[in-house]
Amino acid sequence: MELNNVLIALLLTMFAGLSTGIGSAIAFLARRTNTKLLSVALGFSAGVMIYISFVEIFPDARSSFIATYGEFRGTLFTLASFFGGMLIIALIDKLIPSFENPHEMRSIESMDNEKSAVNFRKLYRMGVMTAVAVGIHNFPEGIATFMSALKDPALGVAIAVAVAIHNIPEGIAVSVPVYYATGNRKKAFTLSFLSGISEPVGAFLAYLVLMPFMEAGHFELIFGTIMAGVAGIMVFISLDELLPSAEEYGEHHLAIYGLIGGMAVMALSLLLLV
Repeated sequence: MELNNVLIALLLTMFAGLSTGIGSAIAFLARRTNTKLLSVALGFSAGVMIYISFVEIFPDARSSFIATYGEFRGTLFTLASFFGGMLIIALIDKLIPSFENPHEMRSIESMDNEKSAVNFRKLYRMGVMTAVAVGIHNFPEGIATFMSALKDPALGVAIAVAVAIHNIPEGIAVSVPVYYATGNRKKAFTLSFLSGISEPVGAFLAYLVLMPFMEAGHFELIFGTIMAGVAGIMVFISLDELLPSAEEYGEHHLAIYGLIGGMAVMALSLLLLV
């Protein structure tokens, strides 16, 4: 495994994770939430993730398994890893209380809502737990971004951008309650920014734990398992979080237009790489 590829994968994962700080900055600098733009952007991110998962990552994982275990068993192991990835991310969401879940949407306007402001000031625990919840949820996303970038840096760039778009609303979700819990914009921004650190941490741990096994002759097995799981994670995120969030922020059709646009851009970019 070339060191340059590993460094590129880690940097892309760090970019994706720390984009929560962009959401926090938007919350403090913008006067209103641009719901139409956010809706299209989230739909676009979902389109990129779904297209890459089914057209690139899942087939690559299946090929790795088939090379070692044959057609039937290889396909079976691919499906098991795919749905296993979905199960992991679903359990993480299930274990995070909905009140503190970063995917409970909050807009910039809620910062001007006096009743919400009072509630947030009384709930410092909620502000901190929201930041922790984002960190927990972003951990597997970091592994997904890292492993994809390790396979193909160009593919990693596309996934990192999609994850970064996905993390911007999470930054808003963290910074708004933390601000009203503390009255401190700097603390709200810092916690929001740091909540994304778990993505590069997840990537680094994946490198430390998995690379020795991959270099010891188990590359196809580990690569197939991780990549199929990554595909499952990204499809789940798209269907459970990105598209519902896109519709909640804006209009249904805008989210779908963004979804189709993301798929089209990804298809074109992959075509140009052939």
